Amino acid sequence: MSFPKNFLWGGDISANQCEGGWNEGGKSPNETDFQTGGTKTTPRMLTYRNADGTYGKVAGTIGFTRLPEGAKYAIIDGEFYPNHKATDFYHHYKEDIKMLAEMNFKVFNMTLSWARILPNGVEGGINREGVKFYRDVFKELKKYNIEPHVHLYKYDMPVYYIEKYDGWSNRALIDEFSEFAKIAFKEYDGLVKYWSTFNEINIVQLMGPLSGRSDQDLYTQLHHQLVASARVVRYAHENYPELKVGCMVAGLFTYPYTCDPVDQQANQKFMQDNFYYCADTFVRGYYPSYAKRLWKEKNVQLDITEQDKEDLLAGKVDYMEFSYYFTNVVTLHAEGLETTAGNLTFGIRNPYLNVSEWGWAIDPDGLKYYLHEMYDRWQIPLLNCENGLGATDVLEEDGSIHDPYRIEYHRAHI
Repeated sequence: MSFPKNFLWGGDISANQCEGGWNEGGKSPNETDFQTGGTKTTPRMLTYRNADGTYGKVAGTIGFTRLPEGAKYAIIDGEFYPNHKATDFYHHYKEDIKMLAEMNFKVFNMTLSWARILPNGVEGGINREGVKFYRDVFKELKKYNIEPHVHLYKYDMPVYYIEKYDGWSNRALIDEFSEFAKIAFKEYDGLVKYWSTFNEINIVQLMGPLSGRSDQDLYTQLHHQLVASARVVRYAHENYPELKVGCMVAGLFTYPYTCDPVDQQANQKFMQDNFYYCADTFVRGYYPSYAKRLWKEKNVQLDITEQDKEDLLAGKVDYMEFSYYFTNVVTLHAEGLETTAGNLTFGIRNPYLNVSEWGWAIDPDGLKYYLHEMYDRWQIPLLNCENGLGATDVLEEDGSIHDPYRIEYHRAHI
Protein backbone atom coordinates (compact mmCIF):
# COMPACT_ATOMS: atom_id res chain seq x y z
CA MET A 1 0.00 0.00 0.00
CA SER A 2 1.00 3.61 -0.46
CA PHE A 3 -0.55 6.95 0.36
CA PRO A 4 -2.48 8.56 -2.53
CA LYS A 5 -0.88 11.51 -4.29
CA ASN A 6 -3.49 13.91 -2.89
CA PHE A 7 -2.98 12.75 0.72
CA LEU A 8 -2.90 15.82 2.98
CA TRP A 9 0.48 15.79 4.75
CA GLY A 10 0.98 18.78 7.00
CA GLY A 11 0.95 20.19 10.50
CA ASP A 12 -1.08 22.21 12.92
CA ILE A 13 -0.97 25.49 14.85
CA SER A 14 -3.61 27.64 16.53
CA ALA A 15 -3.93 31.39 16.89
CA ASN A 16 -3.89 31.53 20.68
CA GLN A 17 -0.94 29.14 20.98
CA CYS A 18 1.32 30.44 18.20
CA GLU A 19 0.15 33.72 16.74
CA GLY A 20 1.16 36.30 19.36
CA GLY A 21 0.34 39.93 18.56
CA TRP A 22 -2.28 39.67 21.28
CA ASN A 23 -3.08 43.42 21.34
CA GLU A 24 -2.04 44.41 17.83
CA GLY A 25 -3.88 44.94 14.58
CA GLY A 26 -7.20 45.84 16.15
CA LYS A 27 -7.59 42.55 18.00
CA SER A 28 -9.50 42.56 21.27
CA PRO A 29 -8.40 40.27 24.14
CA ASN A 30 -9.23 36.58 24.40
CA GLU A 31 -9.56 34.81 27.71
CA THR A 32 -6.22 33.11 27.01
CA ASP A 33 -4.51 36.51 26.97
CA PHE A 34 -4.94 36.59 30.75
CA GLN A 35 -3.54 33.12 31.41
CA THR A 36 -0.07 32.86 32.91
CA GLY A 37 2.55 30.24 32.17
CA GLY A 38 2.73 26.99 34.12
CA THR A 39 4.84 23.88 34.57
CA LYS A 40 4.25 20.17 35.07
CA THR A 41 3.65 20.82 38.78
CA THR A 42 2.19 24.35 38.82
CA PRO A 43 -1.03 25.24 37.03
CA ARG A 44 -1.54 28.11 34.66
CA MET A 45 -3.51 30.91 36.29
CA LEU A 46 -6.12 33.36 35.04
CA THR A 47 -5.51 36.86 36.37
CA TYR A 48 -8.12 39.48 37.20
CA ARG A 49 -8.84 42.74 39.00
CA ASN A 50 -11.54 42.94 41.65
CA ALA A 51 -14.06 45.75 41.89
CA ASP A 52 -12.09 47.23 44.80
CA GLY A 53 -8.94 47.48 42.66
CA THR A 54 -7.09 44.49 44.13
CA TYR A 55 -5.72 41.77 41.85
CA GLY A 56 -6.24 38.05 42.02
CA LYS A 57 -5.49 34.74 40.30
CA VAL A 58 -7.48 31.59 39.81
CA ALA A 59 -6.42 28.20 38.49
CA GLY A 60 -9.11 27.69 35.94
CA THR A 61 -10.01 26.01 32.70
CA ILE A 62 -10.20 28.14 29.59
CA GLY A 63 -13.76 28.77 28.49
CA PHE A 64 -15.46 27.77 31.72
CA THR A 65 -13.98 29.63 34.70
CA ARG A 66 -16.12 32.26 36.37
CA LEU A 67 -14.32 35.15 38.05
CA PRO A 68 -15.42 36.51 41.44
CA GLU A 69 -18.46 38.78 41.37
CA GLY A 70 -17.55 42.16 39.92
CA ALA A 71 -14.05 41.10 38.78
CA LYS A 72 -12.67 41.74 35.30
CA TYR A 73 -9.81 40.05 33.49
CA ALA A 74 -6.60 42.03 33.96
CA ILE A 75 -2.85 41.86 33.34
CA ILE A 76 -0.66 41.75 36.45
CA ASP A 77 2.78 43.34 36.08
CA GLY A 78 5.59 40.84 36.42
CA GLU A 79 3.54 37.81 35.39
CA PHE A 80 4.45 35.78 32.30
CA TYR A 81 1.70 35.44 29.71
CA PRO A 82 3.15 33.04 27.10
CA ASN A 83 0.64 33.60 24.33
CA HIS A 84 1.23 37.37 24.20
CA LYS A 85 4.16 36.61 21.93
CA ALA A 86 4.03 32.81 21.59
CA THR A 87 6.05 31.80 18.51
CA ASP A 88 5.24 35.20 17.01
CA PHE A 89 3.59 33.83 13.87
CA TYR A 90 1.85 37.21 13.56
CA HIS A 91 5.14 38.86 12.63
CA HIS A 92 7.03 35.92 11.11
CA TYR A 93 4.43 33.96 9.13
CA LYS A 94 6.29 34.42 5.84
CA GLU A 95 9.49 32.90 7.23
CA ASP A 96 7.55 30.12 8.95
CA ILE A 97 5.57 29.19 5.84
CA LYS A 98 8.73 29.16 3.74
CA MET A 99 10.25 26.59 6.12
CA LEU A 100 7.07 24.51 5.98
CA ALA A 101 7.33 24.52 2.20
CA GLU A 102 10.91 23.24 2.49
CA MET A 103 9.43 20.32 4.46
CA ASN A 104 7.02 19.62 1.58
CA PHE A 105 3.89 20.51 3.53
CA LYS A 106 0.74 19.92 1.50
CA VAL A 107 -1.71 21.31 4.08
CA PHE A 108 -1.46 23.76 6.97
CA ASN A 109 -4.02 23.47 9.77
CA MET A 110 -4.56 26.80 11.54
CA THR A 111 -7.23 28.86 13.28
CA LEU A 112 -8.77 32.28 12.91
CA SER A 113 -8.85 34.36 16.05
CA TRP A 114 -12.51 35.32 16.50
CA ALA A 115 -11.38 38.44 18.41
CA ARG A 116 -9.16 39.53 15.52
CA ILE A 117 -12.06 39.46 13.05
CA LEU A 118 -14.90 40.64 15.32
CA PRO A 119 -13.20 42.36 18.28
CA ASN A 120 -16.49 43.47 19.83
CA GLY A 121 -18.97 41.06 18.37
CA VAL A 122 -21.18 41.52 15.35
CA GLU A 123 -22.45 44.85 16.66
CA GLY A 124 -18.87 46.18 16.83
CA GLY A 125 -18.25 45.49 13.16
CA ILE A 126 -15.50 43.78 11.18
CA ASN A 127 -11.86 44.54 11.92
CA ARG A 128 -10.47 44.99 8.41
CA GLU A 129 -6.87 44.83 9.59
CA GLY A 130 -7.52 41.39 11.04
CA VAL A 131 -9.23 40.24 7.85
CA LYS A 132 -6.25 41.40 5.82
CA PHE A 133 -3.75 39.58 8.05
CA TYR A 134 -5.35 36.19 7.41
CA ARG A 135 -5.81 36.93 3.72
CA ASP A 136 -2.09 37.60 3.48
CA VAL A 137 -1.36 34.33 5.29
CA PHE A 138 -3.56 32.38 2.89
CA LYS A 139 -1.93 34.01 -0.13
CA GLU A 140 1.49 33.13 1.23
CA LEU A 141 0.42 29.50 1.66
CA LYS A 142 -0.96 29.39 -1.88
CA LYS A 143 2.35 30.75 -3.15
CA TYR A 144 3.95 27.48 -2.01
CA ASN A 145 1.00 25.29 -3.05
CA ILE A 146 0.12 24.60 0.59
CA GLU A 147 -3.59 24.09 1.19
CA PRO A 148 -4.93 25.98 4.23
CA HIS A 149 -7.24 24.05 6.55
CA VAL A 150 -8.91 26.55 8.85
CA HIS A 151 -10.58 26.10 12.24
CA LEU A 152 -12.96 28.83 13.36
CA TYR A 153 -12.69 28.19 17.11
CA LYS A 154 -10.03 26.75 19.39
CA TYR A 155 -10.12 27.69 23.09
CA ASP A 156 -9.98 31.42 22.39
CA MET A 157 -13.24 32.92 23.56
CA PRO A 158 -13.18 36.72 23.12
CA VAL A 159 -13.52 38.41 26.50
CA TYR A 160 -16.25 40.56 24.96
CA TYR A 161 -18.51 37.49 24.79
CA ILE A 162 -17.66 36.35 28.30
CA GLU A 163 -18.47 39.69 29.84
CA LYS A 164 -21.63 40.33 27.82
CA TYR A 165 -23.08 36.84 27.36
CA ASP A 166 -21.29 34.46 29.77
CA GLY A 167 -19.85 32.69 26.75
CA TRP A 168 -21.43 29.60 25.26
CA SER A 169 -23.93 29.34 28.10
CA ASN A 170 -25.94 31.90 26.15
CA ARG A 171 -27.84 30.79 23.05
CA ALA A 172 -27.08 34.19 21.49
CA LEU A 173 -23.60 32.92 20.65
CA ILE A 174 -25.06 30.58 18.04
CA ASP A 175 -26.00 33.59 15.94
CA GLU A 176 -22.75 35.42 16.71
CA PHE A 177 -20.64 32.42 15.66
CA SER A 178 -22.74 31.89 12.54
CA GLU A 179 -22.14 35.49 11.48
CA PHE A 180 -18.42 35.09 12.16
CA ALA A 181 -18.36 32.06 9.85
CA LYS A 182 -20.32 33.86 7.13
CA ILE A 183 -17.79 36.69 7.18
CA ALA A 184 -14.91 34.22 6.95
CA PHE A 185 -16.47 32.31 4.02
CA LYS A 186 -17.11 35.54 2.12
CA GLU A 187 -13.76 37.21 2.80
CA TYR A 188 -11.69 34.13 1.95
CA ASP A 189 -13.75 32.77 -0.90
CA GLY A 190 -11.37 31.18 -3.37
CA LEU A 191 -8.51 31.03 -0.85
CA VAL A 192 -9.76 28.40 1.61
CA LYS A 193 -11.51 25.19 0.61
CA TYR A 194 -11.29 23.17 3.85
CA TRP A 195 -12.93 24.57 6.98
CA SER A 196 -13.60 23.28 10.46
CA THR A 197 -16.03 24.72 12.97
CA PHE A 198 -14.62 23.68 16.35
CA ASN A 199 -11.36 22.20 17.57
CA GLU A 200 -11.81 19.40 20.15
CA ILE A 201 -15.46 20.28 20.70
CA ASN A 202 -15.73 17.68 23.47
CA ILE A 203 -13.29 19.63 25.64
CA VAL A 204 -16.44 20.87 27.40
CA GLN A 205 -16.95 17.35 28.73
CA LEU A 206 -13.29 16.82 29.62
CA MET A 207 -12.21 20.11 31.21
CA GLY A 208 -15.51 21.74 32.04
CA PRO A 209 -16.12 19.75 35.26
CA LEU A 210 -12.86 21.13 36.68
CA SER A 211 -14.37 24.63 36.59
CA GLY A 212 -17.07 23.85 39.12
CA ARG A 213 -19.85 24.60 36.65
CA SER A 214 -22.88 22.34 36.74
CA ASP A 215 -23.42 19.54 34.24
CA GLN A 216 -26.58 21.36 33.18
CA ASP A 217 -24.56 24.43 32.25
CA LEU A 218 -21.77 22.50 30.53
CA TYR A 219 -24.07 20.38 28.38
CA THR A 220 -26.08 23.48 27.51
CA GLN A 221 -22.84 25.08 26.30
CA LEU A 222 -22.02 21.99 24.28
CA HIS A 223 -25.50 21.90 22.74
CA HIS A 224 -25.13 25.50 21.61
CA GLN A 225 -21.76 24.66 20.04
CA LEU A 226 -23.11 21.59 18.24
CA VAL A 227 -26.02 23.60 16.85
CA ALA A 228 -23.70 26.48 15.88
CA SER A 229 -21.43 24.02 14.09
CA ALA A 230 -24.31 22.46 12.19
CA ARG A 231 -25.73 25.85 11.24
CA VAL A 232 -22.36 26.90 9.81
CA VAL A 233 -21.98 23.66 7.85
CA ARG A 234 -25.51 24.05 6.52
CA TYR A 235 -24.83 27.63 5.43
CA ALA A 236 -21.65 26.57 3.64
CA HIS A 237 -23.38 23.76 1.80
CA GLU A 238 -26.23 26.03 0.69
CA ASN A 239 -24.07 29.01 -0.35
CA TYR A 240 -20.58 27.65 -1.08
CA PRO A 241 -21.08 24.08 -2.35
CA GLU A 242 -17.39 23.78 -3.26
CA LEU A 243 -16.36 24.05 0.40
CA LYS A 244 -15.74 21.07 2.66
CA VAL A 245 -16.48 21.57 6.36
CA GLY A 246 -15.66 19.32 9.30
CA CYS A 247 -15.59 19.47 13.08
CA MET A 248 -13.00 18.00 15.43
CA VAL A 249 -13.21 15.82 18.53
CA ALA A 250 -10.42 15.27 21.04
CA GLY A 251 -9.35 11.66 20.58
CA LEU A 252 -10.14 9.95 23.86
CA PHE A 253 -9.48 6.38 22.77
CA THR A 254 -9.63 3.64 25.38
CA TYR A 255 -9.41 -0.10 25.90
CA PRO A 256 -10.97 -2.23 28.65
CA TYR A 257 -8.23 -3.23 31.08
CA THR A 258 -9.56 -6.75 31.65
CA CYS A 259 -11.86 -9.20 29.90
CA ASP A 260 -14.38 -8.89 32.73
CA PRO A 261 -17.67 -7.95 31.04
CA VAL A 262 -18.09 -5.02 33.42
CA ASP A 263 -14.82 -3.55 32.14
CA GLN A 264 -15.99 -4.07 28.56
CA GLN A 265 -19.20 -2.22 29.32
CA ALA A 266 -17.36 0.51 31.25
CA ASN A 267 -15.10 1.08 28.24
CA GLN A 268 -18.08 1.23 25.87
CA LYS A 269 -19.75 3.76 28.15
CA PHE A 270 -16.60 5.90 28.40
CA MET A 271 -16.24 6.05 24.62
CA GLN A 272 -19.90 6.89 24.15
CA ASP A 273 -19.97 9.60 26.79
CA ASN A 274 -16.68 11.33 25.99
CA PHE A 275 -15.93 10.78 22.30
CA TYR A 276 -18.87 9.48 20.30
CA TYR A 277 -21.47 11.79 21.91
CA CYS A 278 -20.24 14.77 19.89
CA ALA A 279 -18.85 12.87 16.91
CA ASP A 280 -22.02 10.86 16.26
CA THR A 281 -24.12 14.01 16.52
CA PHE A 282 -22.30 16.09 13.94
CA VAL A 283 -21.73 13.14 11.59
CA ARG A 284 -25.27 11.69 11.78
CA GLY A 285 -27.18 14.92 12.34
CA TYR A 286 -28.96 13.99 15.56
CA TYR A 287 -28.16 13.02 19.13
CA PRO A 288 -27.38 9.29 19.49
CA SER A 289 -29.72 7.00 21.44
CA TYR A 290 -27.37 6.76 24.43
CA ALA A 291 -27.54 10.53 24.91
CA LYS A 292 -30.80 10.07 26.85
CA ARG A 293 -29.02 7.75 29.28
CA LEU A 294 -26.19 10.25 29.71
CA TRP A 295 -28.55 13.20 30.28
CA LYS A 296 -30.49 11.19 32.87
CA GLU A 297 -27.30 10.23 34.74
CA LYS A 298 -26.17 13.84 34.86
CA ASN A 299 -29.64 15.28 35.50
CA VAL A 300 -29.43 17.39 32.35
CA GLN A 301 -32.43 18.75 30.48
CA LEU A 302 -31.61 20.47 27.20
CA ASP A 303 -33.71 23.05 25.40
CA ILE A 304 -33.65 21.38 21.98
CA THR A 305 -35.87 23.34 19.65
CA GLU A 306 -37.35 22.13 16.40
CA GLN A 307 -35.02 24.57 14.64
CA ASP A 308 -32.08 22.98 16.45
CA LYS A 309 -33.11 19.55 15.19
CA GLU A 310 -33.49 20.88 11.65
CA ASP A 311 -30.07 22.56 11.75
CA LEU A 312 -28.33 19.46 13.15
CA LEU A 313 -29.80 17.24 10.44
CA ALA A 314 -29.07 19.68 7.62
CA GLY A 315 -25.57 20.48 8.87
CA LYS A 316 -23.82 17.12 8.85
CA VAL A 317 -20.07 17.43 8.42
CA ASP A 318 -18.22 16.43 5.27
CA TYR A 319 -15.38 14.73 7.12
CA MET A 320 -14.50 13.66 10.65
CA GLU A 321 -11.53 15.23 12.44
CA PHE A 322 -9.80 13.94 15.53
CA SER A 323 -6.61 14.20 17.56
CA TYR A 324 -4.51 11.15 18.37
CA TYR A 325 -1.73 11.27 20.94
CA PHE A 326 -2.22 8.17 23.10
CA THR A 327 -4.71 5.62 24.38
CA ASN A 328 -6.00 4.96 27.89
CA VAL A 329 -7.50 2.01 29.71
CA VAL A 330 -10.78 1.77 31.59
CA THR A 331 -11.36 -0.59 34.49
CA LEU A 332 -13.49 -1.07 37.56
CA HIS A 333 -10.64 -3.12 39.10
CA ALA A 334 -8.19 -0.29 39.77
CA GLU A 335 -7.07 -1.31 43.26
CA GLY A 336 -3.40 -2.32 43.35
CA LEU A 337 -2.69 -1.51 39.70
CA GLU A 338 0.23 0.63 38.59
CA THR A 339 -0.78 4.22 37.91
CA THR A 340 0.58 6.68 35.39
CA ALA A 341 0.68 10.43 35.88
CA GLY A 342 -1.18 12.32 33.22
CA ASN A 343 -3.52 9.49 32.25
CA LEU A 344 -6.95 10.95 31.58
CA THR A 345 -9.08 7.98 32.56
CA PHE A 346 -8.45 6.43 35.95
CA GLY A 347 -4.66 6.83 35.91
CA ILE A 348 -4.06 3.13 35.18
CA ARG A 349 -0.87 2.15 33.37
CA ASN A 350 -1.30 -0.08 30.32
CA PRO A 351 1.35 -2.77 30.99
CA TYR A 352 1.74 -3.55 27.28
CA LEU A 353 2.78 -0.05 26.24
CA ASN A 354 5.69 2.29 26.87
CA VAL A 355 4.89 5.83 27.95
CA SER A 356 6.30 9.27 27.21
CA GLU A 357 7.83 11.35 29.97
CA TRP A 358 4.39 12.99 30.26
CA GLY A 359 2.91 9.62 31.15
CA TRP A 360 1.09 9.23 27.83
CA ALA A 361 0.96 5.72 26.39
CA ILE A 362 2.77 5.38 23.05
CA ASP A 363 0.40 3.29 20.95
CA PRO A 364 0.83 3.33 17.15
CA ASP A 365 -1.28 0.16 16.85
CA GLY A 366 -4.11 2.04 18.54
CA LEU A 367 -4.15 4.55 15.70
CA LYS A 368 -4.70 1.76 13.19
CA TYR A 369 -7.37 0.15 15.36
CA TYR A 370 -9.38 3.33 15.81
CA LEU A 371 -9.04 4.43 12.19
CA HIS A 372 -10.87 1.21 11.31
CA GLU A 373 -13.43 1.73 14.08
CA MET A 374 -14.23 5.28 13.04
CA TYR A 375 -14.38 4.64 9.32
CA ASP A 376 -16.61 1.60 9.76
CA ARG A 377 -18.89 3.67 12.02
CA TRP A 378 -19.31 6.72 9.73
CA GLN A 379 -17.80 5.94 6.31
CA ILE A 380 -16.74 9.51 5.63
CA PRO A 381 -13.18 10.86 5.17
CA LEU A 382 -11.05 11.07 8.32
CA LEU A 383 -8.54 13.77 9.22
CA ASN A 384 -6.04 13.31 12.05
CA CYS A 385 -5.21 16.99 12.53
CA GLU A 386 -3.39 16.77 15.89
CA ASN A 387 -0.72 14.28 16.93
CA GLY A 388 2.85 14.10 18.11
CA LEU A 389 5.15 13.62 21.08
CA GLY A 390 5.87 16.14 23.82
CA ALA A 391 9.28 15.90 25.48
CA THR A 392 11.86 17.96 27.33
CA ASP A 393 14.23 18.62 24.45
CA VAL A 394 17.83 19.79 24.81
CA LEU A 395 18.85 22.81 22.76
CA GLU A 396 22.40 22.39 21.49
CA GLU A 397 24.87 25.28 21.23
CA ASP A 398 24.34 25.48 17.48
CA GLY A 399 20.59 25.83 17.98
CA SER A 400 19.72 22.30 16.89
CA ILE A 401 17.73 19.66 18.75
CA HIS A 402 18.52 15.97 18.39
CA ASP A 403 15.29 14.08 19.02
CA PRO A 404 15.47 10.52 17.66
CA TYR A 405 12.71 9.60 20.15
CA ARG A 406 10.29 11.90 18.34
CA ILE A 407 11.35 10.63 14.93
CA GLU A 408 10.76 7.07 16.08
CA TYR A 409 7.34 8.02 17.49
CA HIS A 410 6.21 9.43 14.14
CA ARG A 411 7.81 6.62 12.14
CA ALA A 412 5.91 4.01 14.15
CA HIS A 413 2.57 5.77 13.78
CA ILE A 414 2.97 6.50 10.05
